[in-house]
Amino acid sequence: MKAEPEGDLLEEDSAPENGVETNQYSSVSPPASPVAQDEPFSTYFEDKVAIPDNVSQVFSFRKLWAFTGPGFLMSIAYLDPGNIESDLQSGAKAGFKLLWILLGATIIGLLLQRLAARLGVVTGMHLAEVCNRQYPTVPRIILWLMVELAIIGSDMQEVIGCAIALNLLSMGGIPLWGGVLITITDTFVFLFLDKYGLRKLEAFFGFLITIMALSFGYEYVLVRPNQGELLKGMFVPYCADCGPVQLEQAVGIVGAVIMPHNIYLHSALVKSRDIDRKNKNEVKEANKYYFIESSVALFISFLINVFVVAVFAQAFFNKTNIEMHMHCNATDSPYANVFPLNNHTLEVDIYKGGVVLGCFFGPAALYIWAVGILAAGQSSTMTGTYSGQFVMEGFLNLRWSRFARVLLTRSIAITPTLLVAIFQDVEHLTGMNDFLNVLQSMQLPFALIPILTFTSLTSIMNDFANGMVWKISGGVVILVVCAINMYFVVVYVTALDSVLFYVFAALLSVAYLCFVGYLVSQIAATLRSLLRHFIHHEYLTNYSSVNWLLCLNDSYLTPGCLGIY
Repeated sequence: MKAEPEGDLLEEDSAPENGVETNQYSSVSPPASPVAQDEPFSTYFEDKVAIPDNVSQVFSFRKLWAFTGPGFLMSIAYLDPGNIESDLQSGAKAGFKLLWILLGATIIGLLLQRLAARLGVVTGMHLAEVCNRQYPTVPRIILWLMVELAIIGSDMQEVIGCAIALNLLSMGGIPLWGGVLITITDTFVFLFLDKYGLRKLEAFFGFLITIMALSFGYEYVLVRPNQGELLKGMFVPYCADCGPVQLEQAVGIVGAVIMPHNIYLHSALVKSRDIDRKNKNEVKEANKYYFIESSVALFISFLINVFVVAVFAQAFFNKTNIEMHMHCNATDSPYANVFPLNNHTLEVDIYKGGVVLGCFFGPAALYIWAVGILAAGQSSTMTGTYSGQFVMEGFLNLRWSRFARVLLTRSIAITPTLLVAIFQDVEHLTGMNDFLNVLQSMQLPFALIPILTFTSLTSIMNDFANGMVWKISGGVVILVVCAINMYFVVVYVTALDSVLFYVFAALLSVAYLCFVGYLVSQIAATLRSLLRHFIHHEYLTNYSSVNWLLCLNDSYLTPGCLGIY
């Protein structure tokens, strides 16, 4: 049985062994599963990728290639249909003016993914496993449920994205629910590709990213955006003549880019490399190469996102519904009725985005757009399934067969998606997508707070714990990101204009804030433990320093203390 943590999260370090500190959650000696294992139990990475050990250069492309893979799988979350829809809406509503927000959100995402990768490399455990060992039972179960909600919300967007792409490719022949069933089936098939080798699975994901780059890159070349305006929007942090619509869209960009379950996923994927965690240099080297790989992967995903924003900023910014309707009619498009006959600003989603591209630039543009969306949806659905399995195994310590785990995690996410697909029209999914973005935004603290907490603890990370600069900057970043996403939630809730829903939302908010407060209180408790630990080891032999610390308390205002002042 696993002993429940009591009080603070901090665990005492054990004595140094062979000159290297070790502890229960050490970078050099990860714990065994809390459940006694009679036989080896491998979840995914049965054969870890070997790292070349005969390379002496400061930087080696051979080693970088060996570490390449997890970062690209992680970057797919930055290219899922929810992100693509946020991109095209940003371009249609604000032109190029919000590209700097996209750049900033991607950089923040990179810094957070760095923390996730370091946790996995240093401890040999992913974030869900560390949460399992550090939090008591009730908070751990609540945390698992919150992360599962985020995964379900993301999965619904991804599966429906695939279904919309199949609907467009078949000219409406495949209904939304049919596309969902097809996506479920091929996801099961693709998920077992790693049985043929992990590198083959990673290559398949690389192939899907290449399809996205070529598809959206084709649209970019076809539309030929204004490069001057694009660069200005990317590097000048200003939004001229922007109002509430653009502000809400800016918040939506941050919420779409930084996804909670992706933190859990990346901390697990880095375990796929054969690293000797008893060797400090190997751990340090792995952290370096994973950061480089993640930077390259997110740079590519950023470029693909820029392609989408730029296409819709150049071609459809400030356009109205009636303009779209008339143009589609003029080109004999069967989709003209998608746009109402009014002068409201064009409202687009991934379905209407393909339609308007087809109306303005020909059927090839529509089909190539649909292929890109299909690649985005299929790849992110697969990584979402991996996230669900890692999270469930880590939090609940499941020892089920591989097929049973896949079936359960797929069923949890797919059931609500299939119901939505059956009862919702393919042309009216924007409202549901906004709700799913809000759902995921609310779950962000349940990934960001634990990852910053655990990577800041020397009892878990040893010499690789966050320094003071990372602790402060990480805390500020997390505070800003959570505040932005909470604003997004408030805007969405207030727009519903229902008193009953306001009351319900208020009650949920109280419970939600109480749990977030609990997680934050654990950070405070940990910091207090660290301070006691620091005083014990560093100041115990320094009499004057201890006296000075005691004199900070009013109860120690003795003549000797007064002499200090």
